[in-house]
Amino acid sequence: MTDRYKNLLLLIKENWHRLVLAMFCMLLVSIATSVTAFLVKPVLDDIFFKQNAKMLIFIPIAVVFVYLIRGIGSYGQEYLMNYVGESIIKHLRDSLYYNIQDLPLSFFHKEKTGVLMSRITNDVNIVKTMVSTAVTSSLRDIFTILGLTIVIFYRDWIMASFAFIVLPIAFFPIVKFGRKVRKVSTGRQEVMADLNTFLHETFSGNMIVKAFCMEEYEKKRFFEKTKNLFRLEMKAVVAKSLSSPIMEFLAGVGIAFIIWYGGYMVIKGTSTPGTFFSFMAAVLMLYDPVKKLSNLNNAVQEGIAAANRVYDIIEKKSEIKEIENPILLKQGPHNINLKNVYFKYDENSTVLHDINLNVLSGEIIALVGESGGGKTSLVNLIPRFYDVSSGLILIDDIDIRNISLHSLRSQIAIVTQSPILFNDTIRNNIAYGNLDANEEDIINAAKAAFAYEFIESFPDKFNTNIGELGSRLSGGEKQRLCIARAILKNAPILIMDEATSSLDAESEMWVQKALENLMKGRTTFVIAHRLSTISYANKIITIVDGRIVEEGTHEELMALCGEYYKLHQMQFSQE
Repeated sequence: MTDRYKNLLLLIKENWHRLVLAMFCMLLVSIATSVTAFLVKPVLDDIFFKQNAKMLIFIPIAVVFVYLIRGIGSYGQEYLMNYVGESIIKHLRDSLYYNIQDLPLSFFHKEKTGVLMSRITNDVNIVKTMVSTAVTSSLRDIFTILGLTIVIFYRDWIMASFAFIVLPIAFFPIVKFGRKVRKVSTGRQEVMADLNTFLHETFSGNMIVKAFCMEEYEKKRFFEKTKNLFRLEMKAVVAKSLSSPIMEFLAGVGIAFIIWYGGYMVIKGTSTPGTFFSFMAAVLMLYDPVKKLSNLNNAVQEGIAAANRVYDIIEKKSEIKEIENPILLKQGPHNINLKNVYFKYDENSTVLHDINLNVLSGEIIALVGESGGGKTSLVNLIPRFYDVSSGLILIDDIDIRNISLHSLRSQIAIVTQSPILFNDTIRNNIAYGNLDANEEDIINAAKAAFAYEFIESFPDKFNTNIGELGSRLSGGEKQRLCIARAILKNAPILIMDEATSSLDAESEMWVQKALENLMKGRTTFVIAHRLSTISYANKIITIVDGRIVEEGTHEELMALCGEYYKLHQMQFSQE
């Protein structure tokens, strides 16, 4: 925990030159505030009581100058401290996103998208408030308290001593309610993250909400979540609001005594009205920054709670480790060998059992079996989205755990069942496979994926924005863009996870043609739902309950009359 605060302080320290300038500006503000209180005595005694004409000219000029200095100081400290705050927030956001992108697939399966979004947006903003506003306020208020303390002790040290007896008592509610604010703030941030997740799911899945007439149901769920958030917000309001009135009351006790004692001294003739009002002005100004420390503490407590949530992600380590001097895989055809591979997502259930598979360069391997049998888990081990629990996966006789992750994944292209595209142009989505590709390469990839014709039918052609997750395209069009992206990557190993299962007959025909172009000369793993699409495979692997039960060509497996035969007969009888 302390290391996290040290890291935050180090980030603040990196901007030390701006902090020094900001502190100088704050010093100007506090001096100007103190001088304002100091000028009350000459205004009353010299102008109103002694009627000194020279002071009538000098003091207004001095007041204008003091407020000019105060204005310059206020602007300087505001700008500089916000600059420091924003730069720290940028660093935290960058660190968060950087680390999140390096975390394994298992992390994204456990975490909710809305929660991660909330960390980067909401939580980081709360830290910014703590750094820029709270630090600014604390330094400015401390300087102001010091300046005004000098003024009140200079005017009357007896009255000043009593005023300072009240101050330690006034700090009690700050500490007490600060702890409560931090606790409530953590809960509030968690609820906000949950709300973000809910919004993300219901907005992106709005078609299903409408199709099942669930609008009212989702509204009720949303209202429950906002009700919970409202309850926590009000708890925070109570904790924040109570500390200030208690301090106000204690300040009132101190001021009441000062009025009594100061008034008595003026009536007695041992003090002047100017001295009394100058002292009163300084005390009133003094209690204001002390009172602000209460709100400052609340902001700090909220910031600490948010910082902890941010650092929970920043400090999370990837389970997929890379060795110190990894091997770089050469570009070209590869043999892949799986030896005695076992895999489990957690300690309780093993998903893959004793997988042994030898795949030669350029071979097409089809994986078939019932859903949940472990086919996707198997292919996800090859690019090291997960690591094997035991056993070995070798590429050209090299353990993939000894290969650089970037080098390994640059040799693999993936086409998934659900087309994953970005809210960008068609050109940029295809070029995602190779950012160095020129226009001709992108067009050739589109043609090979049988996507060129439908792209050219759009008014903006390759510059057409496809919307979130490709919402402006049909299923077949989206899948062909994904294939074009994979073609452009030109990787020697290809993984296709049920790439045609969700398409209609015509779309499947075009996608199948595109896939044939994509598979040429590549070592390919095909997870197939429709067995009619894999008769061309060099080898068909039947997986049941995480075990390879059959291996051979289509003809060989049909002759066995085993699991593959059953699946084949079941599917064709249904069709």
